[in-house]
Amino acid sequence: QVQLVESGGGLVQAGGSLRLSCAASGSILSINTMGWDRQAPGKERELVASITKGGSTKYADSVKGRFTVSRDNAKNTVYLQMDNLRPEDTAVYYCTADGLTTAQAMGVITSDYWGQGTQVTVSS
Repeated sequence: QVQLVESGGGLVQAGGSLRLSCAASGSILSINTMGWDRQAPGKERELVASITKGGSTKYADSVKGRFTVSRDNAKNTVYLQMDNLRPEDTAVYYCTADGLTTAQAMGVITSDYWGQGTQVTVSS
């Protein structure tokens, strides 16, 4: 059973920083892309940042220059360093793992997974 466990959310003032972590566990053989989505109240879920196994990154325009995504492939863990936070960054942040391959009794299975979400609140 694959689990993605997030940590690091909380309340911070505008201009402050937070660091999110997400560890994937289970009989994991590899993970293609890990990253973070977010969903603010009344808005659609959106991609914040992602990073491939090889280290290629992608960011939403709204967070470029402020957020940094990184990962530790050996630990199946992805991080999101968020600096210069703004009130509009307030949302539930979800860890994502796309192309996650596991070893099951019936063979090798590849699927996409996401975590339960962690709340990030930025006060003005």
